[in-house]
Amino acid sequence: MSRIRSRAGTAVLTALALTGAACAGTAVAQPDVGAAAPACTVDYKVQNQWDSGFTTAVTVTNNGAAVNAWNLTWSYAGNQKVTNSWNSDITQAGAAVTAKNASYNGNLATGASASFGFNASYSGSNALPATFKLNGVTCNGDTDPTDPTDPTDPTEPGDRVDNPYAGAKVYVNPEWSAKAKAEAGGSRIANQPTGVWLDRIAAINGVGDGMGLRDHLDAALAQKGSGEQVVQLVVYDLPGRDCAALASNGELGPTEIDKYKTDFIDPIAAILGDAKYKDLRIVTTIEIDSLPNLVTNVSGRPTATPNCDVMKANGNYQKGVGYALDKLGDIKNVYNYIDAGHHGWLGWDDNFGPSAELFKTTASSNGAKLSDVHGFIVNTANYSALKEDNFAIGDNVAGKSVRESKWVDWNRYTDELSYAQAMRTKLVSLGFDQNLGMLIDTSRNGWGGTARPTGPGATTSVDTYVDGGRYDRRIHLGNWCNQSGAGLGERPQANPATGIDAYVWMKPPGESDGSSKAIDNDEGKGFDRMCDPTYTGNPRNNNHMSGALPNAPVSGHWFSAQFQELMKNAYPAL
Repeated sequence: MSRIRSRAGTAVLTALALTGAACAGTAVAQPDVGAAAPACTVDYKVQNQWDSGFTTAVTVTNNGAAVNAWNLTWSYAGNQKVTNSWNSDITQAGAAVTAKNASYNGNLATGASASFGFNASYSGSNALPATFKLNGVTCNGDTDPTDPTDPTDPTEPGDRVDNPYAGAKVYVNPEWSAKAKAEAGGSRIANQPTGVWLDRIAAINGVGDGMGLRDHLDAALAQKGSGEQVVQLVVYDLPGRDCAALASNGELGPTEIDKYKTDFIDPIAAILGDAKYKDLRIVTTIEIDSLPNLVTNVSGRPTATPNCDVMKANGNYQKGVGYALDKLGDIKNVYNYIDAGHHGWLGWDDNFGPSAELFKTTASSNGAKLSDVHGFIVNTANYSALKEDNFAIGDNVAGKSVRESKWVDWNRYTDELSYAQAMRTKLVSLGFDQNLGMLIDTSRNGWGGTARPTGPGATTSVDTYVDGGRYDRRIHLGNWCNQSGAGLGERPQANPATGIDAYVWMKPPGESDGSSKAIDNDEGKGFDRMCDPTYTGNPRNNNHMSGALPNAPVSGHWFSAQFQELMKNAYPAL
């Protein structure tokens, strides 16, 4: 994989190479024009530095003949020691450091570049390397004495970093926090950061006495202090929204694409583009439950719905997402992450590849460019386990593959981490940036409590093996509404695994997925039988019971009983 990330709880934080204007602590190595082997340019940037460590990004450009493998070497003058790296394999012997290409970035044509990064420890001074060698040839670089930037200030305002979560606090929504604190035991998690949902036009200015977008951004500035601050927004109001469900239907009809642009996206872009907020890192989750429906729930599929056929035919999902990416991508401190479903939706062969292709075509049309996409998010508002430890997709039991079990049902993936990493690899192969980041929503996928298995199931059959060992205790992977037995998952954290920018709580725990029965409302939200605990199912959950909790309110409204259950079944436990 392309990035080796620091584990939770470590002091080091990651960032990747930024080309263009010099950043803090920059050393630029110019080519040796007399060398017979490849000449090179090296851009070495200290992007973040603290008392005992630092994060560095390196871009090496081959100015000579093409090569199919490379190594870059340098030496430190002090006691710096590389602790982990991404996009290269780094070894160190004393002061001497060697960075070798990874399996996927060894080919460097003339003029081509490769970027990698690393974290390192140090004490005393952190002098920049004076000389670099590419494949043994000196690039003759010296530290740029004219660089005036401060090594502790990694970017100028508005410059995007590789991972917006690295080295940053994340905004705690005071409205959600107050609801959590009002619950018995809720103060244990009330200071966790959660997403702010812009799920209708009125939410931009605030519904009733509620906070609007500017209110949240102002509050984020107040929380920011002198450090970096991330604000997480869910942009969620497409025409004909969520064509395969009713609980999350929206206010805009299938043809109201112009209203979506002028009354929803344009006002959001105008606020986010205000110079007042240029020092915030604004993460946007773009339109969950939209694009994958155009692959899985259209004619020719057993789960087809007429509404999804309409949205595929009129193209307004692609038009809306493309417009949002274009408008928001023009704002330099905004980081767009597209929703990429979850493994229990897109993990099958006939869903996985076509969905990735659709993401690409959508992100390169209607004004959008692939560079407008900073990453993707999986498992948003869903319950799929982060990591199933007790069985693997390659296991065989009683003569059958795990893929043949009723639970896995020929899926290629068993959990969200493996799915997210595989989807990232696929997207990069299609042309998305090699530094593409992934987010995983872990707000409700902990599956702890007394029902959590402590080891594999019995090997009597492949089904007893999987069912006895799986953490995810849903009746079926297709169940998505207010799931009984679910718990809070991993707490929000940056750089938790290879290729993953962060675990996030994009769905605020305690907010309902949909009502258990029909409830009149002015939000355009219908009643979906998947939220009815007595419902016996449909083809999307293979006609199983819904597994939903009873007495749930309309989606997005506070559901105290679910909040309490999420805390009770949290994993890691509270």
